[in-house]
Amino acid sequence: MRAFVKLFAAVFLTMIYAFTAQAEEKVIKVGSLSWEDQMAISVPTMKFLEKQGVKAELVKFSEWGVAYGALQKGDVDILLSSVDYTTSDYWSKYKERLEKVSVASYGIIQGFVVPSYMNIDSVDQLNSVADSVGGKIIGVEPGSGLMRESTDAVKKYDLKYQLVEGSTAGMVAQLQSSLERKEPIVVTLWDPSWMMHKFDVKFLKDPKAVFAPLQAYYWIAKKGFSEKNPHARESLATVYIPIKDITDMAEDMNSGKTIEQAAGSWWDKNQVLVNKWSVMSSK
Repeated sequence: MRAFVKLFAAVFLTMIYAFTAQAEEKVIKVGSLSWEDQMAISVPTMKFLEKQGVKAELVKFSEWGVAYGALQKGDVDILLSSVDYTTSDYWSKYKERLEKVSVASYGIIQGFVVPSYMNIDSVDQLNSVADSVGGKIIGVEPGSGLMRESTDAVKKYDLKYQLVEGSTAGMVAQLQSSLERKEPIVVTLWDPSWMMHKFDVKFLKDPKAVFAPLQAYYWIAKKGFSEKNPHARESLATVYIPIKDITDMAEDMNSGKTIEQAAGSWWDKNQVLVNKWSVMSSK
């Protein structure tokens, strides 16, 4: 009888291990916006998942609404996001169907930026220079967390400005042109970004704390992901890329490298860190 019980237990455990292994054989779809800072985290993460034997496929999105829609429906399994502030509205909408997996980096900041030569240092001084910049704040894509907070800032500081929606590329072109001409301009910007390091600009102080404090990048997932994919979850949870490294990769991309080249260079230079990740996430 005892022999039978031991045999049954061994078979049962073997079936559990086989089921777990089979479950993790599936391809995990990793969602990320195609922005430089997001890709500087996502691509090294993909390389690490591959190193750990986790099959994964990267799915790129152009904006948050589509990305969150895909995640909550299960079209992707995990997504890189900033749920505390930048995408807090989407997180609040779908959080019953989602879970936080891990923090991938920390230190995002965003707000209003002006050239360093402008004689203002705070958002509450903007009305004093409104005429010199045509009463416009040059923004980026509508629907982003940065534009939502910028809209709030215009209202709460009673700014006599029009917040101009557009594209990141359009904003960069206008900023660069104004800097070359030594003209005043007000734009929306964030860091980590190659722009904050290439251009001689400064963030304006935000005494009313309208813009978010330093934020984290999170890996979030469809609810149940961590339970169904324990090894993938442990691998993801060990990945943490310093904010300066994200900026460095973004600068490499702006200098002509592809994201694969920039991330590959970072990967080669940081094998000591990667190997520490491997020890922490070993099966």
